[in-house]
Amino acid sequence: MSDEMAEVTKSSGEKVQFSKDKLRASLLRSGADERTVAQIMNRVRDDLYQGIPTREIYNRAFAMLKKKKRHFAARYSLKKAIYDLGPTGFPFEQFVGALMAEMGYRVDVGIEVPGACVSHEVDVMAYKGKTVTLVECKFHGEAALYCNVKVPLYIHSRFNDIKAHWNSAHRKSKASLQPGWVVTNTRFSEDAQQYGTCVGLYLMGWDSPDGASLKARIDALGLYPITVSTLLTKSEKQQLLDRQIVLCKQLIARSDVLEKLGISENRSHKIIAELSDLCTITSNERKS
Repeated sequence: MSDEMAEVTKSSGEKVQFSKDKLRASLLRSGADERTVAQIMNRVRDDLYQGIPTREIYNRAFAMLKKKKRHFAARYSLKKAIYDLGPTGFPFEQFVGALMAEMGYRVDVGIEVPGACVSHEVDVMAYKGKTVTLVECKFHGEAALYCNVKVPLYIHSRFNDIKAHWNSAHRKSKASLQPGWVVTNTRFSEDAQQYGTCVGLYLMGWDSPDGASLKARIDALGLYPITVSTLLTKSEKQQLLDRQIVLCKQLIARSDVLEKLGISENRSHKIIAELSDLCTITSNERKS
């Protein structure tokens, strides 16, 4: 059927018009060449039917990319790979901490900070010079879930309690507490974004704000989670996360841990080669 007429069904159940431009952009972001992208686009167009799930389109594109180059498929699977950091939110907190570190901050993850009324566990504390930024991470295991206005309301009240204590406790050090951040792997409702803007909270979602979203920052920094690997099993990924190995570059640096998981030398070489190819592509893109 004509791609101009086709509707697709998102994971939330919402039906939207199929966008070949969005699909093409996501395929190009994988690093695939124009010829490969055109082949996949033609295949998807031929297989379209009214109401096709976006998951089905993703699976077909992913399979074709994997046949071409595994690291193309790995990069294409980034959104799913972030969901695979669950079911707990701790690996996501570690991931956001690593992201902040790549942005030039010194970070602590999971720190208890006193407030004027009660103490609060802060997901990520990011330091740069004499400034400190508190980051709250909100992980969701599926795209249909999002952060409504209750999230920034709650975070802002905690931030204000910490700030009330901070100003007196850090008078001598002159450490300045910056506006708080809330980072999620899905999205914020319009009310949540409006409230965040009003009170000065910085809200970072999967595709917002424009040019500085979670997705954009990951691609810009080439900071991919180990869950993008097409060669590691689900169990192996979880065992690595349990060892607090969250990033591809961490696993490349500590490749010996694969042997401890019982992975053969041959498979280990293939896994590291896949992740190295992925990191090399993104490194070259940053230089160009």
